[in-house]
Parts: sequence; C-alpha cells; structure tokens
Amino acid sequence: MIPDVDVVGFRFGIHYGDFLGHRGFTHSLAFAVLLSAGTVILAFPHGVPGLSRLALFVYLFLTTASHGFLDAMTDGGLGVAFFAPFDDTRYFFHWTPIHVSPIGFSRFFSARGLAVVRSELLWVWLPTALLIIVVWFIRRGAGTGTLSSSDAPSVLKR
Repeated sequence: MIPDVDVVGFRFGIHYGDFLGHRGFTHSLAFAVLLSAGTVILAFPHGVPGLSRLALFVYLFLTTASHGFLDAMTDGGLGVAFFAPFDDTRYFFHWTPIHVSPIGFSRFFSARGLAVVRSELLWVWLPTALLIIVVWFIRRGAGTGTLSSSDAPSVLKR
C-alpha cells in the first residue's frame, strides 16, 4: 500500500498526472528499487534468519512493483508511470479486468466501492490464495516426498 501514499498529494495541490501525483513516481520501478534497498539497509542490516539480504531485497522489490502492475490492469485513471523519473509516460496493460477504486473514504464505501472489492477478490485475492496453496503443497511435498490428507490446510479438510 505504500505506493498509494501519493494520494496525500491531492491535499497539497499535486495533480493526478504530475510526477508526484497518483500512480506517478511512487508506482515506478525506480521507487520500488529505492524503497526495497532502503528497507533492507535500514530495517534489516543483518538480513533475516534463513534469507539473504539479496533475497529479501528481491522479495520487497517484487511486492512493491506488483502494486504498479496491478494498477496497470485497472479500467480507469491515467495509467502508471513505470519508468519515472526517467520517463513520465503513463501505461496501462492491454488487459484491464480490475475495476479502478474510487479515491476517498466515503466514495470507497459505496455501491461502486463494493463492485471494486468484488473485482479485486476475483482478479487479485483469489489467484493469490490459489498460488499460496499450490506453493504450500509443493513445499510440503518436497519435504516428505508424498502428500497425505493430513498435509492439507485445515480450510481444505472440511
């Protein structure tokens, strides 16, 4: 959610399409690199157990960059400035199945906001949950060589 800190700019007169506007620099790949490197250096100077600093950086970079990629799959707005600060061009992907979220607390809790939640559940959260389950089963199977019904998450045992 950190890339969406850019919405605060509306309160200070920063326009949507500006460099620091919504889906501008904070949604760029350069920002993902800077945020990830800064987090690793400042918050995890010795890494984390079982994970190298490089692996942690890659993980943080991919999770931050994924925000912009998901925003580029929405059906509204001005697009994402992936290459800012080097190029301010805004991009959308050709496939945009995710409904764009209304900006503002009161607008989000509306019929339009509910449609956005349904869209995100279908196109973001369901695929993410399926990926987590598949990875979990693969990792469990790699450790034992076989899978049994006791290896299934409790939600799948019902």
